[in-house]
Amino acid sequence: MLYEEDYLAWTQQQIGLLQTGKLKELDLKNLVEEPKEMGRSDHRELESRLIILIAHLLKWEWQFNRLQNQWAEFEGESWRNSITEQRIQIKFLMQKVPSLRPKLSESIFAAYPTARELASRETEIQESEFPMDCPYGDNDLLDPEFLPVPR
Repeated sequence: MLYEEDYLAWTQQQIGLLQTGKLKELDLKNLVEEPKEMGRSDHRELESRLIILIAHLLKWEWQFNRLQNQWAEFEGESWRNSITEQRIQIKFLMQKVPSLRPKLSESIFAAYPTARELASRETEIQESEFPMDCPYGDNDLLDPEFLPVPR
């Protein structure tokens, strides 16, 4: 089936069928599934960006002082850049898909365990040292000025 072999060709075919009014030839089964998948894709992107954002905030809070004590010149610039990038992308995504905004808390809850694991792996800090629940609220995560106080 073209849908599984060449998605782009399938979409072009479906557009052509719609434009020429050949509605009986449409792949209705897959056409119906596409909006569902698009919604899931946007939600997955939000969660993926939250994972990176939260992991970097955890690293900032739990590891910044340790690294600065080892290297006086350490300023965490790459973490700050990643935090800024994820916030900008999350803001952009929620502007393009406003229906994601009400799902932010749910997405944070879903993303946090993976963010916690990622922060642990990247810092060699035991996962158990990080809180069980996300220590940052919706507003903290979206606030371009928020950085947790390093421990």
